[in-house]
Amino acid sequence: MPTDTDLNLLFALNALLSEGSVAKAAERLGLSESAMSRALARLRESTGDELLVRAGRAMVLTPHALALRDRARELVQESRAVLHPAGADLDPRTLQHLFTIRANDGFIEGFAHQLVARAAHEAPAVRLRFAPKPNKDVRPLREGLIDLDIGVLGESGPEVRVQALFRDHFVAVVREGHPLLAAPGITVERYAACDHVVTSRHGRTEGPVDVALAAIGLVRNAAVVVPSFSTALSIAAATDMVALIPSSYFEHLRARGTLHSFPLPMPTEQITVSQMWHPRLDRDPAHRWLRSVVLEVCRPLNEPAKAP
Repeated sequence: MPTDTDLNLLFALNALLSEGSVAKAAERLGLSESAMSRALARLRESTGDELLVRAGRAMVLTPHALALRDRARELVQESRAVLHPAGADLDPRTLQHLFTIRANDGFIEGFAHQLVARAAHEAPAVRLRFAPKPNKDVRPLREGLIDLDIGVLGESGPEVRVQALFRDHFVAVVREGHPLLAAPGITVERYAACDHVVTSRHGRTEGPVDVALAAIGLVRNAAVVVPSFSTALSIAAATDMVALIPSSYFEHLRARGTLHSFPLPMPTEQITVSQMWHPRLDRDPAHRWLRSVVLEVCRPLNEPAKAP
């Protein structure tokens, strides 16, 4: 290898081969698209291969790029381990790191401000990046695209480490003065008879509430489906529709306005919100610090838990 090789290109190569896109690789590394395009040009010159080629509107990896992808990812992970060796002591005040946390909008809107404040106080040089959670795919953890995955446990794979943060449940939310709040009280029949705004990232109209209603012979009308809890609340605030929101999200809402929440009039199972990470980061001091911060922020919602 020439002595003047820029090893920063290795991180660019890993991002490009993992994402298969100049734009996504740039976003992952916090660079502009033009800077990533220049890095790709240098990588093509260095490797003697096109690496990414146009295929319609998308880009695909060349055979040489496919052969390099796993090696590049392993080298990046090993280099990070060398530069951040596991040790017994860690002073968060000297920690310089960018952590990527993937979570749904409910957790981000409810807890991000607390995590940011805690990190700024303990580790001022740490940066937090919150990534959206379109699904429960474990690939981002395995490939090092994210540091923590927060949410309800899905098909995570046997190697993924999991720690419960708190138990949560859904509540119904309506505008103040909603007819449902008037006498004779909120019954399951009156609840089901309302129009409902449903939150689903995948556009689904049914969920556990519908299963619970079906068990007693009732069906609700999912009049509107939206991708985020904040949108669901804005619709509930302006209409007579009923929104279904995690209790933790509604409790942390800074500007509830004229919204009113109430328990669901039929039993539904609670959900457990957890933080998940790849075992390669299990003993990393910086990552252990991050997990402890997340746990401490969430602890008031649950019974005391053991430190990670």
